Amino acid sequence: MIQRPLITSSKWSKKGMLNDIESIKNLARDEISNARRLQDIHNLKVKYLGKKGLLTAKLKSIGSIPGEERPMVGRILNESRNFIESLLRKQEDKFRSSELDKSLRTRQIDVTVPGCFIPTGHLHPITRVLDEISGIFISLGFTVEEGPEVELDYYNFEALNFPKDHPARDMQDTFFISDDVVLRTHTSSVQVRVMERNSPPLRVIATGKVYRCDADVSHIPMFHQLEGFMVDRHIRFSDLKGVLELFIHRVFGPDTSLRFRPSFFPFTEPSAEIDISCVICNGSGCNVCGGTGWIEILGAGMINPRVYEKAGYDPELYTGFAFGLGIERVAMLKYGIDDIRLFPENDKRFLEQF
Repeated sequence: MIQRPLITSSKWSKKGMLNDIESIKNLARDEISNARRLQDIHNLKVKYLGKKGLLTAKLKSIGSIPGEERPMVGRILNESRNFIESLLRKQEDKFRSSELDKSLRTRQIDVTVPGCFIPTGHLHPITRVLDEISGIFISLGFTVEEGPEVELDYYNFEALNFPKDHPARDMQDTFFISDDVVLRTHTSSVQVRVMERNSPPLRVIATGKVYRCDADVSHIPMFHQLEGFMVDRHIRFSDLKGVLELFIHRVFGPDTSLRFRPSFFPFTEPSAEIDISCVICNGSGCNVCGGTGWIEILGAGMINPRVYEKAGYDPELYTGFAFGLGIERVAMLKYGIDDIRLFPENDKRFLEQF
C-alpha cells in the first residue's frame, strides 16, 4: 500500500498536521494487522508510541502549534494514540491466546509424576513451649494478662518490695530508659497492675518478653518469662506445691521428681527455688546437671504482705502464692538444647528440627 509521505517542514500547517496524523493511523493499522508474532507487536509499539515514536513526535511538536489550534490538534492526537493502543492490545491478546491454545494442545502432562513439595512454616520452639505451658495453667482456671515491656520502676521494683536502695536490685542487671523507666526485668511487674485493678480471688498468668544485661550460653538480653499467681482467702504453700507438681508432670512426665530449696525473693516470703530431676540423665548425674541429678527450673513463694499493701489488699485477710519461670530454660530442657543463643538467631538448620 502506497502511503502519503509525512510532512517534515517546520512551517505550521493545520492541514498538513492532520494529514500526517491520519497517515500515521493508517500505517499503524496496516502494520498491526499484518503482524505475525508478539515480538512484531512490541516493535510496532516502540515505532509508534515509544519515546522516539512517530505519533510521540507529533505530540512533542504540539508546542509549536498556534494557541487557538492546540486543543483541537491535541484531542485528535490523543484519539489517535488511543486508537493505536487499542489495535495493539487486541492483536497482543490474540497472539497470547493463540500461543496458550497451542501450548495446551502440544504439551503433555504426566499426572503420575509427584507434585512439587511446597515447604510450610511452623511455630518457633519458644512459641510452642509457651503455648503448651499457658494451656496447662488455663486448664486450671488461670486467666492470661499482659503488661508493658517498657515499665515504670515502681511496678518493676518498688511495688514488688524492691526499695530504691535495696541490694536485691543488684540481682537483676537492668536496662534503664531513665531513672524511673526501665525495660522490665520480669513479668512479675504485671502482678501489681492486675491486683490494683481487680479484687480477689485471682488466678493469673502473665507472659511476655523481659530484658536483662546478660549474655552467654545460658543467658540472652531478651528472653521470655511466665509469671503466675493466685490470691484468695486461705491460700497455703501446699496449694503452690500441688499446682507446680501438676505443671511439672504435664510438661516433663509423671516420673519427674521435684524438690523445694529455701531461697530469697523480695516479693515472696517464704521463698523457694524448685528443682526437678534431670530430664537428660533421669537423676543419675551428667554434664547438664553438674553430676547432681537435679536442675533448677523456677522460683516461687508466698506473696509478701508488703506487695498486698502496695496493691491495696488487706494482708490479714488474703494470702496467695506466685511463681516465675523462663520459657527458654524449659525449652532447652524439653528439647535437649545446650545454647540459649540458638533461639533468637533464627538459623533455619536449627528451626527445621522442630
